[in-house]
Amino acid sequence: MHWLIPKLISSFLLLPFNLLILFGVGIALLSCRPRLGRNLIIIAWLTLWVLSTPVISATLLQSLEKSPPLQLDRLPTDVDAIVVLGGGTYCNAPEYGQDTVSTYALERLRYAAELHRRTGKPILVTGGKLANTTAEAVFMKETLEHDFQVPVRWLEDQSRDTMENARFSAGVLTDQGIQRIFLVTHAWHIPRAQAAFEKAGFQVVPAPTKFTTHCQWTPLVLLPTSSALTVSANALHEWIGLLWYRFR
Repeated sequence: MHWLIPKLISSFLLLPFNLLILFGVGIALLSCRPRLGRNLIIIAWLTLWVLSTPVISATLLQSLEKSPPLQLDRLPTDVDAIVVLGGGTYCNAPEYGQDTVSTYALERLRYAAELHRRTGKPILVTGGKLANTTAEAVFMKETLEHDFQVPVRWLEDQSRDTMENARFSAGVLTDQGIQRIFLVTHAWHIPRAQAAFEKAGFQVVPAPTKFTTHCQWTPLVLLPTSSALTVSANALHEWIGLLWYRFR
């Protein structure tokens, strides 16, 4: 359960808990330090509004999407394998009668299947277990082989975060002579994932998927939404993760 401690720490630093703490401190200070208390409440409220607006959340996420999409008609030929990072588990899925991959993971697997069909390169799926009893990589393998009819050669099922994805994948692939890989994950996750895998000794060809796009901008992008807050939370999580990797 030692994975729980970093998760708890990140909860204090990330949305929405950090703003709830700031708001609560402001309320607690109203009686003894009213001016400071009011200022903290206003800051928390304004920050929540700003980070809940689609225009801000999209800008934050796009700031991480620095790797361009691959050109599928001109893919590198000197790559040894495709590595797909897990994106979470859909636990106790009632329509399937068991756990399965999350939406994030499914988006990554779909793109990995496309790369495999175009290149024929073997696939490694990586993802361990946290609260669930079965490793995420097991469901990733099942989804690729059953839903996409794409074979999975290697399965890494011990990792619990991106750094461990990289380290444990190296343990599987290094002995196979695999050095240069397509790294498949969300476009906003590529900077942190690429740093981790290069540190583990891989030559990485970023294979980002699910870029932040929009159909058209309207005045509604200035109004707060719960989905925009989720996007902002993802972006802040990645920026904090990048800082942590730098100091780590």
